[in-house]
Amino acid sequence: MSTDLHTGFDEEMYPYINKGLAGIIAFSTTKSFIDGEKGELIYAGYNIDTLAENATFEEVCFLLWNDRLPNTSELEEVHEKLKKHRALPEPVVNYIKSTDKKAEPMSVLRSAVSMLADSDETKGKFDEALFMDQAISITAKIPTIIAYFDRVRSGKEIVEPLNEGSTAFNFLYMLNGEKPGQHAEKTMDLCLILHAEHGMNASTFTARTVCATMSDMYSSITAAIGALKGPLHGGANTAVMNTLLELQAQGEDADAVEFTKKKLANKEKIMGFGHRVYKIFDPRGRHLQKMAEDLSVETGHENFYKWSMDMLKTMKEEKNIDPNVDFFSATVYYSMGIQPDLFTCIFTMSRVSGWTGHFMEQAANNRLIRPRALYVGEKNLDWTPVEDR
Repeated sequence: MSTDLHTGFDEEMYPYINKGLAGIIAFSTTKSFIDGEKGELIYAGYNIDTLAENATFEEVCFLLWNDRLPNTSELEEVHEKLKKHRALPEPVVNYIKSTDKKAEPMSVLRSAVSMLADSDETKGKFDEALFMDQAISITAKIPTIIAYFDRVRSGKEIVEPLNEGSTAFNFLYMLNGEKPGQHAEKTMDLCLILHAEHGMNASTFTARTVCATMSDMYSSITAAIGALKGPLHGGANTAVMNTLLELQAQGEDADAVEFTKKKLANKEKIMGFGHRVYKIFDPRGRHLQKMAEDLSVETGHENFYKWSMDMLKTMKEEKNIDPNVDFFSATVYYSMGIQPDLFTCIFTMSRVSGWTGHFMEQAANNRLIRPRALYVGEKNLDWTPVEDR
C-alpha cells in the first residue's frame, strides 16, 4: 500500500475513476427527480406532465424556489416582483449596445449577467435574507438582455419591457416588437416550464459549486451560463437546427434517412439524441414533439418536422437511441421566428429558475465542494538545469 506523503491520498484504495462523475451522488435535493428507466421527471413533487398541462412558468419558478406551489396572492406577488425587475441598469444596456453584431449571444448574456452585481445595492452579498430578491431580479432581467441584444444586432430599436403580462408574453413582445397572440405566449410559456430544472446536470453542478465557496449568486449564475454554453449541454439544440438547415439546403426532396445514415457511417455525432440519464424517450421531448408538429404546419415548416421524424426513426433503428429535449425544441423555436444562435439563451432564460433554486438549497446546508483527483503522473523527478533540457 502506497500513500502520497503530500496529499495523504491512498492510491490503492481508489483505483478507479468515475469519468464525468457518472453515478456519483454529491447532494440531496428537493428540486427535481429523474427516473431514467421510466422516463420520468419531477419538479419538487410534481410530474412534468402535470406541470406542462396546468402550470405557468411563474408558478414553476415559485415551486423551485419554495418547494411548493403558490396560492393566489403569492403568485400575484411573484408576478409583480418579476415585472418590477425587468428593466436593466444603464451600464448593462450600454454594454449590449456596444457589442459586436456578430458576437456570440451566450457570451454576451454571460457578460451582461455578471455585470448585474455592480448595480445590486448589496453587491450580491451572500445573505439568505437577500437570495429570493436576487433570484427574482436575475430571472426577470435575463429575457430583457436576450431581447435587447437580438434587436441591437439586427439594427432595430430596443423595445422596453412592459409592466404587464407573463415572462413569455413580455419576452416575445420585446423580441418582435409586437404583442404576441395567446397561442404564441402559451407555446413559449410551455417551453420555459419544460427547461426549468433537470437534476444535477453540468450547469446546475457548476452553480452549486460556486455557491459552495460562498461567492455571490451573480457569480454562480454567470458560471452556470458558461457551462450551459457548451454544445454537449445547452448548445445542442442549435446544432440540431443547423442540421435541419443543412437538409433544407439540399432542397424539399432531401432524404433525411440517407443523410442520417451517411453521418453515422462517417462516425459523425448526431446532436439531439441520447442522454446520460434517460434510457427511453425524454418526457419533455413528447410535449415538444407535439408543439413542433403543430407549429410546423402553422408556419409552413412541415419539412422540418418530417425530416425530424425520419431522423428519429433512423436513429432508433440504427442505434436504438431516442431523442432528448434538444431535438424537437429546435423546430419549435425556429418556427416561432427565433434565430438558432438564440436557442441556448432561451434555455438559460428558463433554467435560471432551477439554478437559483439550487443556489438557495446549497446555501442553506452548505459545505465546500472539494472532490479529489487520482494522480497518475510521475513523482520525485530529478531536476535538470534549463540549459541541459
